[in-house]
Amino acid sequence: MPASPSTARAINDRLALRLLQQEGPLTAGQLKQLTGLSRPTVADLVERLTVAGLISVVGESGEQRRGPNARLYGIVADRAQLAALDVRTEGVTVVVADLLGAELARASVPITDDAGTGPAVEQAVALVERAAKEAGAERLHTVGVGAPGLIDPASGELRDSSGLPAWHRRLVAALQERLPARVIVENETNLAALAEQRDGAARDRDTFVLLWLGHGTGAAVVLDGRLRRGASGGTGEIGFLPVPGTATLPSATDCEGGFHSLAGGAAIAGLAAAYGLTATESGGEPPAAALVRAAVAAVTPPASPSSRSAADRSPYGPSDRFLSALADRLAVGAASVVAVLDPGCVVLGGEVGQAGGEELAARVGERLARMSPLPAEVRAGVLGGGAVLRGALLTARESAQDDLFTPHPR
Repeated sequence: MPASPSTARAINDRLALRLLQQEGPLTAGQLKQLTGLSRPTVADLVERLTVAGLISVVGESGEQRRGPNARLYGIVADRAQLAALDVRTEGVTVVVADLLGAELARASVPITDDAGTGPAVEQAVALVERAAKEAGAERLHTVGVGAPGLIDPASGELRDSSGLPAWHRRLVAALQERLPARVIVENETNLAALAEQRDGAARDRDTFVLLWLGHGTGAAVVLDGRLRRGASGGTGEIGFLPVPGTATLPSATDCEGGFHSLAGGAAIAGLAAAYGLTATESGGEPPAAALVRAAVAAVTPPASPSSRSAADRSPYGPSDRFLSALADRLAVGAASVVAVLDPGCVVLGGEVGQAGGEELAARVGERLARMSPLPAEVRAGVLGGGAVLRGALLTARESAQDDLFTPHPR
């Protein structure tokens, strides 16, 4: 059945707003060309969106052109302010942005293990409130939260998870109580995958798996363009995957003995120590990432061959052997995922994946090709640990735009 006039207007309005979001400011003529709508229809939707406060004139197209046809229309970025949180076991980072995603403020606070649940929650909520004030945001429209652990697919809430601080779960409820905003919580690895798909290594893929390699391990599954969470929200809990090479088996409450014991931050640091490697941390990156970054630098041909020792330049030097051993470990987890899902692409994400770059990705890819009959390209994530915050902001922005761009009954 044909759409009613009001439904057709809503569809046209959302189409125009999406184009303005993706392409930037456009003239009415450009909107006509991109949407295929008639000139009167475009003129009507421009007037509706302007009256609604969603778009405004932001300039003119071309110095020689003047008049209504040359006006450039853009989304009103300050129509809503958003916040994104990256919640880690050791602290919180928050970014406040406008409706187009432009960063207005950023802040972090460390939270120690002995802080206590109440004080930890207060520190985190106060951080968000201070960042919003610094950004000039009187009211946040939507807050996206990225956190480790399982998200209940029915309620959208962070579930009780062993090994995670109690303040994580309390934080979401506190944000909902203290802030007049919609609060959306999502698993950190899932958010990293969304960010890598939108802005990073998986931009050309609608089916892929991201292996999160940082302090801990995890996986996110995107199939046919959709993030898959599973019946209980536990898709991608690869740290619990039983694998060869560990001394024991994981349990329902402890991933020790699973893939985490091979590829978690502490396991990577231990592997590096076995090869006598050390590294200086910088920028707050995990020790494992610093070790991987230093090893990659050691095996990468420098501009001057004399810039590192002959022993380490050897293809069998300690850095080379460390990276090969690490690739062996990562390929075990990757092969298990590929055998079950056949994603065609595996992204090594997180701080360690970014630090390993193409060097580590190539080594894992070579091993995976020998282990699996299913073709799977291995790519290095490009957003690193920042992918969680980026994904949380993208999620908050999508939610806010869906709300603001949808006509509400008067």
